[in-house]
Amino acid sequence: MTGSARRPGPRLAVVGIPTGRRVALFQDALRAAGLPAARVVPWLDVLGGRAEFRADELVRIDSPGEDTEVERALRGVDDPTRVEGTRLWYERFTAAVLEIGALAAAAGAELLDDPAGLAVLFDKRLCHAALSAAAVPVPESPTSGAGAPEAGGWDDVRALLAATGLRRVFVKLAHGSSASGVLALETASRGRVQATTSVERDASGRLFNSLRVRRYSGEGEVAALIDALAPDGLHIERWLPKASQHGRVADLRVVVVAGRATHAVVRTSRSPMTNLHLGGGRGDLEAARAATEAAGGSWAGTLAACERAAECFPGVSRVGVDLLPATGWRRFAVGEVNAFGDLLPRLAGLPGSGAEGLDTYAAQVAAVLSRTRNDHRAHA
Repeated sequence: MTGSARRPGPRLAVVGIPTGRRVALFQDALRAAGLPAARVVPWLDVLGGRAEFRADELVRIDSPGEDTEVERALRGVDDPTRVEGTRLWYERFTAAVLEIGALAAAAGAELLDDPAGLAVLFDKRLCHAALSAAAVPVPESPTSGAGAPEAGGWDDVRALLAATGLRRVFVKLAHGSSASGVLALETASRGRVQATTSVERDASGRLFNSLRVRRYSGEGEVAALIDALAPDGLHIERWLPKASQHGRVADLRVVVVAGRATHAVVRTSRSPMTNLHLGGGRGDLEAARAATEAAGGSWAGTLAACERAAECFPGVSRVGVDLLPATGWRRFAVGEVNAFGDLLPRLAGLPGSGAEGLDTYAAQVAAVLSRTRNDHRAHA
């Protein structure tokens, strides 16, 4: 479609990484819809106090990831593969999105993503508590909810496990992402302790994210890891036995756009972490649907649970819900809700979702157009 044939559309600005995949995919979706490109506001300009917005712009906040300079500015680390620094990242990120909101309001622009909602989504303890309060099924957690204790190190983790009777848990960085700093922790009555994780320690004790999942055995090794992670804040939740496909554990990432579950992918792995960069692979979505219904469940109800999770964050334009199927595909729990969980290139929309034939970014562009049309009708 030529530039002269483009139909009028909303004025969009995207806070993102100008050379990043997410911005490129969103711009491609705008182009495919016959809309002008969004104005890109670089994250470095936001963090450097140089960001500006314009009247009547709709402002999309996208991930600050995949840029070494931005990562350094947010986390204060010299190497983007380092694990440490997520508490500082969270403090600087939430301050930055609040500043985006203030600048947009002063200019007469409108945010598509609510800073308060993003602040909850990027704290796993707050997110878990919000889901639980809304009766969304989640794994049991001793670190979320009003008055929950903070796990300041291995001694606290061990005491919380003893108090709750939990023996298999995930210990996660409260502000981590992409499985950074996640430990699948197992304890036994005779004192055996082991943890499966992608965290690697160097000779000086610094922690790095590795692409290889490894196992640490013995309380001393595991305690040292957890003590090193704890200053950034820890979230603990029950490790639920998950369903499988072809001998590999499985879960789902479901993208919810403007309140509708539009896309889903099954992720499978031989390790407890199903992230694709850690050796996970895409599974069979149709087989997951069939297994759910064969076990007496409702696939529509499963997707509706993801939509209920997204309803906890009504001011956020899209989320990626990590859905944990129990053994046998009989029931599901929500593991996490991710603010920027839409990076699933070339994934087609779910049947009946309204996003058939659209990828995750095209579905979001369609949602923005629908919102704009509704706003015009409301003011007509």
